[in-house]
Amino acid sequence: MSTDNTDRPPDRVNLLREGNAVYKALIKVAGESRKYAGDNGIDRALAELINVRASQLNGCVACLNQHLPEAREAGVPEQKLDLLPAWRESELYDDRERAALGLAESLTLMPSHAERESAYAFAAQHLGDAEIAAVEWTAIAINAFNRVSIASAHQVKPRK
Repeated sequence: MSTDNTDRPPDRVNLLREGNAVYKALIKVAGESRKYAGDNGIDRALAELINVRASQLNGCVACLNQHLPEAREAGVPEQKLDLLPAWRESELYDDRERAALGLAESLTLMPSHAERESAYAFAAQHLGDAEIAAVEWTAIAINAFNRVSIASAHQVKPRK
């Protein structure tokens, strides 16, 4: 993930510089997660929907700045991105997308055990084991990046 950190508050440690080897390892994990997802039925568009939704829930400006354009490049329609915060109320998302988004949200928000089990059960109706694992790894990876960016107070500059 690339971010412009020049506007970072001076009292924050930048985790891209401090502990850079850990950050580089996280990048490798994310790459393996993307490869696993692609190899197991989670295409780039669905993976980017997961990345955007988790980043919305976490309020990660740096990851939203990166993954919204990547979602568009992957072919996610603008309307789906616009309505993503209300995906449960929209008919634009199919059951497979709903299963992936619900499962990803359950790993992002860490709801009650019953809510997590419900999300998993729905996912199991619409995704195979490898797809479930791919969705979960995708959610775990983006949540890790969200936390790095939030902890470091990464900011973004307006696009030209």
